[in-house]
Amino acid sequence: MLKIGEDIGPVPPVIVVAVAMVDADGRVLLAQRPAGKQHAGLWEFPGGKVDPGETPEAALIREVTEELGVSISAACIAPATFASVALAERSLVLLLYVCRKWQGVPRAIEAAALRWVRPVDMHALAMPPADRSMIGLIEALL
Repeated sequence: MLKIGEDIGPVPPVIVVAVAMVDADGRVLLAQRPAGKQHAGLWEFPGGKVDPGETPEAALIREVTEELGVSISAACIAPATFASVALAERSLVLLLYVCRKWQGVPRAIEAAALRWVRPVDMHALAMPPADRSMIGLIEALL
């Protein structure tokens, strides 16, 4: 049993998944973080936390449905890159996938707004550090 003040060892990182949904014109969908949340007002790749016992792919499919109201399948997502950033008490690992095929029209269910953006134009947007670090790769892929 742990005692007060006893070290419990390193805290595992928060694992987050996100998707770069790419339309036929080569634009990527970004979501604006809503008021009241950390990084409110910043633009990010849609996604969210991986729940315990959930695979990253299952989490991404769930998050896209919850946040955007569209369906994606595991066969239509491909891992692209990841980023790791330090938070106050632990680190965050962001796994980015690319998706070019989905069912439905994305809508801002949990985001303040959605925006289709060309990768080169992402540099001018306010984005969280983990998302911002992925712009170069997205430019190279598209």
